Amino acid sequence: MGLNATLQMAGRSLEVYSAGLSVAGQNIANSSTPGYIREDLKVNANVPYKAGQQIYGTGVFIEGIQQQINIFLETRIHAANGDLSSLNVRKDMYLDLQNALNELGENDLSTALSDFSASLTALANEPDNPSLRSSVVEQGEQLARDISALRLRVDELRERQSLNIENLVAEANELIDQIDTLNPQIARLEASGLLQSDAGALRTQRYQAMQRLSEIVPVRFQERTDGGVDVFSGSNWLVLGGSTQKLETYTVADRGISATQVRLTLTQADIPAEGGELRGIIEGREEILGSFVDDLNLFTQTLIETVNSVHASGEGVIGYESITSEAQVSDPTAALNLAGLTFTPRHGAFDVKIVNQATGAIETTRIQIDLDGLGGNDTTLNSLQAALDGVTNLNASVDSLGRLQLTTDSGYEVKFGDDSSGVLSSLGINTFFTGSDSGDIGINAAISGNPQLLATGQGGGPADNSNLLQLTEFLDEGQSSLNGNSLRGFYELTVSEVAQDAAAEESLAAGADALVQSLFSQREQFSGVSLDEEAIKVLEFQRAFQSAARLISTVDELFGVLLSI
Repeated sequence: MGLNATLQMAGRSLEVYSAGLSVAGQNIANSSTPGYIREDLKVNANVPYKAGQQIYGTGVFIEGIQQQINIFLETRIHAANGDLSSLNVRKDMYLDLQNALNELGENDLSTALSDFSASLTALANEPDNPSLRSSVVEQGEQLARDISALRLRVDELRERQSLNIENLVAEANELIDQIDTLNPQIARLEASGLLQSDAGALRTQRYQAMQRLSEIVPVRFQERTDGGVDVFSGSNWLVLGGSTQKLETYTVADRGISATQVRLTLTQADIPAEGGELRGIIEGREEILGSFVDDLNLFTQTLIETVNSVHASGEGVIGYESITSEAQVSDPTAALNLAGLTFTPRHGAFDVKIVNQATGAIETTRIQIDLDGLGGNDTTLNSLQAALDGVTNLNASVDSLGRLQLTTDSGYEVKFGDDSSGVLSSLGINTFFTGSDSGDIGINAAISGNPQLLATGQGGGPADNSNLLQLTEFLDEGQSSLNGNSLRGFYELTVSEVAQDAAAEESLAAGADALVQSLFSQREQFSGVSLDEEAIKVLEFQRAFQSAARLISTVDELFGVLLSI
């Protein structure tokens, strides 16, 4: 091996050690950069050559500058990110729901329910007390307002998720575009995989984009030989070669609101259900908030039906001179149990009492409701109107909206009683509550305007509290529609389940967070920058550089000796 070869070998060594110092400097400079992946100089012994009977080495060469990354670990991080993001969204949604319930405050629904029950009990003890009668109406109105307000708060939470979904979809599409843009840049810089070096900064940007995308939707990626990556979500692709598939939103009707959903633009497939913020929001809106709306509706429907069925069979201090049903029937020729009424009537009968206001004389007529499905003569709205119109001093008609209207002749009023068919409460005649669920519950405007219409008795005069006694029992009686729970018990159970589910969700989120932190700790150990290690490498490259420079100096001296001969 000649001096020229030795000089060339020393020169190449200087280049290698200079590159090593540059790589170490890059790592040190980015030691605090979020998401930075440590780079490493890969070197190998150069190809030797034969001179005479000897084989000489030719020094060292650079194989490449490569990022230190564990692809399997990155895949686990992406999956764990999606799970954690989904759980955090659900946990926050439970917290929002608990705040909406306000069960520790003064204006919670439990308090309103108890206050309404207490007002009924107080009036039952003094049924002829006009101020207590007004109090029942006021507490009923407050209960209806509180139910409506709670439904409104929960619906606002549900509607707010649509904006969150829109923002996340926009962000996800930007990340998909970013990955698609970085792919060819990386391929060009790495010569489509021919170079053994990584486009470090560009790859770091792409890894960060994929990590954030994994928090929004579940993703997995597969690197191509040219350095680009294909990105998949479930069985669908988001980035494939030079093509992209974005996310898009669409709306569906759900429990009284327009709910935003997400699908892929080309395949029209829904996003996977394995995790991610988007799936967490959609599931939380439907399973957490939506399920609570279902429970609140069931509670409210049972409240309305239970109170109204008792109230409709009672009577107030005065009767009605004119009354219009709350419910509308689109087909007045259909059997009433098939007419689409929210609360379905049944086979039975009810009393119509025509009261002479001057003398107090009462004429009672029993109206039969035939809903046995036999004989083809089941009661319809039209046949009911005809039967009522046949009652002396009572006029019945059906208006253009499909509502039953009753008016008495001058000097008379109408009262009702003993309704075994439930048709009065189904149609909304002589009822206390109006509406069908938590979205539209209210108080009968006639009773609100004149509490004397409040049905406290069953015909025994102002001191009659027989109907009130039945009403006072409704709160704690088991209801078949509530699986045997009482109204009070069902609501308390619902609130308790929300609290329990919230605690469970928080525990799951804490476990998922611990897993993510553990994975990131492993990632930091494998891909992170240790300043101590880099300082040692700097010293090693420095010493090696000095040695190579010393070798060049020695060879130069030897050349000087040769030239001086």
